[in-house]
Amino acid sequence: MIAMRPLHLFVLLGAAACVPAARAQTYLGTASGANEAPSNASPGIGSVVLVLDGTQLGIHATFSSLTGTTTAAHIHCCTPPGTNVGIATQTPSFATFPIGVSAGEHVQVLDLEQASSFNASFITNNGGTVENARAALLAGLDAGLAYYNIHTNMFPGGEIRANLVGQDVFSDGFEGN
Repeated sequence: MIAMRPLHLFVLLGAAACVPAARAQTYLGTASGANEAPSNASPGIGSVVLVLDGTQLGIHATFSSLTGTTTAAHIHCCTPPGTNVGIATQTPSFATFPIGVSAGEHVQVLDLEQASSFNASFITNNGGTVENARAALLAGLDAGLAYYNIHTNMFPGGEIRANLVGQDVFSDGFEGN
């Protein structure tokens, strides 16, 4: 079982690792079964930090105590918390998300100028271009209408979900690699 670190640490580390010394848009979420729609009694927990730098979206998520083993994870957009909507990002799962585990960590950077960062139907449903899909995803994130979802063999529709909320973070001179 992995130790859950404070969410504040992820914000600082995410900002330092993903952006040069500049203003970054950060989105935070705490994952639980209670956030699923419909909610479930999973003991699973997790933290998600997204850091947007231009068209690069850094993802850092941790999760543990799932009742099942992971089958997929992605970002859904654009709908209010407590409702379901289609997948916006890579399908069937993020390319680097660990499959077949009940605890783990997901670190990835999506280039939001690339079609491969999105679900093809999300692009189609948002005007047919990557630019429109990127604009829709960013507008959804800014409006609190996106969520990071982890699916398992016990909960194929989603075991834990983190509703993503944006906030500005200043990296205060940290330099990315």
